[in-house]
Amino acid sequence: MANQDKPNSATPSANPSASQALQTTEDENQKSCWVCFATESDDRLAAWVQPCKCIGTTKWVHQSCLQRWVDEKQRGNISRKVLCPQCKAEYIVVFPSMGTFVALLDALEEITHKISPFIAGGVLLGSIYWIAITYGAVTVMQVVGHREGLEMMESADPLVLLVLLPTIPVTLISAKMYNWEDSVLLFLRKYCAKIPALAYILPFGNVDSERSALVTGQTTNANTNSESHLSPTRIFCSALLLPTISTIIGKLFFRSIQNNLHRTILGGLTYITIKGALKIYHKQMLYIRHSSRKILDYTESNLKLYRGATNAQSTETRDDTEQVV
Repeated sequence: MANQDKPNSATPSANPSASQALQTTEDENQKSCWVCFATESDDRLAAWVQPCKCIGTTKWVHQSCLQRWVDEKQRGNISRKVLCPQCKAEYIVVFPSMGTFVALLDALEEITHKISPFIAGGVLLGSIYWIAITYGAVTVMQVVGHREGLEMMESADPLVLLVLLPTIPVTLISAKMYNWEDSVLLFLRKYCAKIPALAYILPFGNVDSERSALVTGQTTNANTNSESHLSPTRIFCSALLLPTISTIIGKLFFRSIQNNLHRTILGGLTYITIKGALKIYHKQMLYIRHSSRKILDYTESNLKLYRGATNAQSTETRDDTEQVV
């Protein structure tokens, strides 16, 4: 019997793994909140929840702590899904039933939230449409004449006006997007460079044939990039201001013409021609400047002449800045 009692009395010390397993089980059963780190013994009345697939000490959390944590994650959007940061399981959130009337209000709120973008888009398109109609009507009175324009629109079919007037700004903007100056400039470079008389009007410069294609392509790409950069503002403003500028130029230079429409058309053609000619001349001069550039020898004299001037200008600018400060 003595031999049998020793193992029984020595069992706790002879099996340390069993005692550790028992201690681990007791620690897992001990509830500890992973948000506030409080245990079950700290607050006997607190409500506990096991909201995810985590095991061990992180599977328990206070209901109130988890509610605050979920509120921080949702940030006011109660429909947003919240996942456990450890096991990535989605929390099962259940709302109590508040009655049929509240459910109806929730449905109306959801429907309103879904259709609001379409309503806003329709209002925006409608506003743009009526602005286009107003601009078209003002342009007609400006080009034809105030009294003549009113009489013309009063005698016209309203349906025709609703269709034709908005096309006026659309046509102006579409026509402005076509860059006819580049086509004319390429034609002049290709066919008219050998005509001596045109050299007094549009200089062609001395460009090597091997570099001509490269320089033309580079300048064309540069002009395209700059115009595409300005397209949202420059094209829009230039197109919509064209009738006003045409009317002003027509009144200044074609006063002898009594017909307002003819006078405005001549003013517009004059403005487009002069502006296009100046633009063609400017692009051609940029082309000549680019094609006539040279790369100098890396000598001390060239460094003093060019780099020294640049450094002096930068030094003066820095000194002026320091004095202003």
